[in-house]
Amino acid sequence: MTMKPQPRYFWEDFAIGSVREFGTHTLGRDEIVRFASEFDPQPFHLDEEAGKQSLFGGLAASGWHTCALVMRMMCDDYLLDSSSLGSPGLEQLKWLKPVLMGDTLRVRMTVTDARPMTSKPHIGLVRTRWEALNQRDEVVLVMEGWNMFRRRADTAS
Repeated sequence: MTMKPQPRYFWEDFAIGSVREFGTHTLGRDEIVRFASEFDPQPFHLDEEAGKQSLFGGLAASGWHTCALVMRMMCDDYLLDSSSLGSPGLEQLKWLKPVLMGDTLRVRMTVTDARPMTSKPHIGLVRTRWEALNQRDEVVLVMEGWNMFRRRADTAS
């Protein structure tokens, strides 16, 4: 029988005020069009000329595509190696600037609150602010929400 390795990150590892940056992803034309074709088929996500004529000024990735990329970078950096139990949802989601073909994104994560769940003390809640930044250090997306993580003290039971 194979033992599953201990997760690296537990609730105790998310200190209020801590900041970390991670991930990079450059968006190409084919990727933008493929995502938009399936999930958000608005003209400025599908066609370069339509994008140029729009408020965006170029082929723009769907905001939902940007959210999915942030989620993937979160998974690659810490979630898949954590005691994550999921999330009750987001409290805020804002798309501040368009993400255009050729932009390179990374994520900055700030822990804004952390506390044990009153009803389930073996679980801790972590409130986080995630910002997606482009290659010009412009914040293009902001999300805020809670995640649930097992507490390290619970791993022995």
